[in-house]
Amino acid sequence: MNKVFSLGYIISFGLLLVCGDVSAQGVRSYVNKGVDLYKSGKYVGSEVEFKKGLEKSPKNFHAHFNLGDSYYKQGKYQEALDSYMAALPDARSNVLKSQVYHNIGNALLKDKKIKESIGAYTNALKLNPNDQATKYNLSYALDLLKNQNKQNKDDKKNDKNNKNKQNQNNKNNNQQNKKNNQQNNKNNQQNQNQNQNNKQNQQQNQQNRPQQDKISRQQAQAIFSALNNDEKALQKQLRKMAGKPVKTTKDW
Repeated sequence: MNKVFSLGYIISFGLLLVCGDVSAQGVRSYVNKGVDLYKSGKYVGSEVEFKKGLEKSPKNFHAHFNLGDSYYKQGKYQEALDSYMAALPDARSNVLKSQVYHNIGNALLKDKKIKESIGAYTNALKLNPNDQATKYNLSYALDLLKNQNKQNKDDKKNDKNNKNKQNQNNKNNNQQNKKNNQQNNKNNQQNQNQNQNNKQNQQQNQQNRPQQDKISRQQAQAIFSALNNDEKALQKQLRKMAGKPVKTTKDW
């Protein structure tokens, strides 16, 4: 089960700041009001108050740091990161710097920049080695990175397997296409041979047709002659049946 990493820090002036400067007191008022709104879950309102404090003191550590938290709660992780980075140069102790790096790590982690978040948590622990919240978040980020690397490795392996499978399919398809082309060429050759045979048969039939016509005429002539002979024989037979003709010539 995944860990839920520890949230960042929120810093108020409270009673830590004792200053007679009216301008500083105004910044403190805005920051502390922003902290109250933040703790009430009114993150947009707290953002407004922290920005008012920065208008009076552009390099104020507390205002930059807490503004980053307001952005973070609103899901504006890049804006949060920018505010934390602006606060870092004005942190006056290693503990404060450690807290800034801790929150930088949170913003980076939420922005899915796991390797960068690990670097930020590591910097925080260098400044404050006993910070349990940072140790917890660092462990969580390392687990995420491990799972991400494993997922990337699996994805790469799957991509390779899919590529090999696709190459094999392409190879099989090429072989089948080649086989089909060979069969088509064979069929085309057979069709050409059949067409050539048909053409030769047609030419042979055309050559034989005149001879067949000549024989037919000869047969017709023979039949005609036979009919004539039969007619002569018939006439001769009729004369025999009628008897000899009577002579009419007088014998003087």
